[in-house]
Amino acid sequence: MTRHHLEAPRMYRSLTVLAALAALLTAACSGPDPDQAARPVPPPAPGQAKINTSPEQHRIRAEKVDAIAAKVPAAIRERGILIVGHGGRGAPPLDFRADDDVTVIGVETDVAQLVADVLGLRMEQRPTSWENLFLSVESGQYDVGFSNVTVTEERKDKYDFATYRVDLIAFEAAKDSPIQRIEKPADIAGKAVSVSAGTNQEQIMVRWDAQNRAAGLAPVKFQYYQNPGDYYLALKSGRIDLYVGPNPSVAYHVAVAGESKSVGQINGGGAVTADIAAMTKKGNGLVEPLNEALNSVIKDGRYAQALGRWNLAAEAVPTSRINPPGLPRS
Repeated sequence: MTRHHLEAPRMYRSLTVLAALAALLTAACSGPDPDQAARPVPPPAPGQAKINTSPEQHRIRAEKVDAIAAKVPAAIRERGILIVGHGGRGAPPLDFRADDDVTVIGVETDVAQLVADVLGLRMEQRPTSWENLFLSVESGQYDVGFSNVTVTEERKDKYDFATYRVDLIAFEAAKDSPIQRIEKPADIAGKAVSVSAGTNQEQIMVRWDAQNRAAGLAPVKFQYYQNPGDYYLALKSGRIDLYVGPNPSVAYHVAVAGESKSVGQINGGGAVTADIAAMTKKGNGLVEPLNEALNSVIKDGRYAQALGRWNLAAEAVPTSRINPPGLPRS
C-alpha cells in the first residue's frame, strides 16, 4: 500500500546544522505517512521573509455556527472539548514544535482550530506518533486526527474522512534555474533529478522516465542524497536540476530559505487522486459536522487565509467531501 504522510525529525536552527523542527518523510505523501520525506530547512537568508514559528501564532479564528455545532455527538458537545491528534515529531509546515519546543503549530493545527471554533469547542492538541494516532482515533481516545492523513480505501474500513487539502508532490529548482514549469514526463527527460529512495514520488518519476525512454527521449539522471544538506547544496550548485518531494516541505523551504523556486506540482497519488482529510472513528457521528465546519470556513475565506500563512494555497480544495474515493488497496 502506498503510504501518504509526513513524519519528521527536528530541525536545528543554526546556519551550520540545517534546521528548524523538520520532517522525516520517507515516502509518498506528506505527514507521518512515512511515505514522504520532509527535508530540514535552513534558517532564513538575511532579508528573507520569515514564517512565524513562535508560540504566539495569532491564528485565524472562526465563529461558532450553531446549526453545525448542534450536530456534534452529545458526549463531545457536553465535554466542550475537541481532542485533536497531530503528528508528534514535527513536520514543517504541517504540525511541528514552535521555537519554544513545546507549542504545536502548523497548517494542521490552524485548520483544526477553525473547525473547533465553528463547532463551538475548545481545541485540545495531542501530539503523538504516527501509529498511535490511528490507534487513538479508532479507540475514541482522540476525536479526530489532523495530521496530513491521506484517504485510502483500506483506511475507510475503520475511519470516516472529511477532506481539506489536495495531496501534492512538487518540483523544486534553484532560484536562477532556467526551468520554468514541470507538468509532464517529457519535461524531466535528460535532467538530473533528486528524489528520496523508496517513496511514492520516486515511483512516479521512475514511471515517467520509462515513458520517456519508450518515446525515445533522454533518460533521467537520478541522484540520491541521504543528508538533506547535500541535496540543498547539489540544487544550489547545479549538480541536480530538480528535487522532487512532498509539496508542503518544498513550499516551506522555498518560503524560508529563499534559494529555490517551486516549478510545478502533481497529485501525490499519481494516476489516482489523493486527498488529505480529517480522520475520525467510523460511524461515530462526527464526520458530518467536521465536513460542514470545513465547508463553512472554506466559504467565508478563513480556510484560504490559514493555508496562505504556510505557503500552501496550491493545496486548497473548493469543497470538503466525506469519504471520497481513496487510494486503492494494495
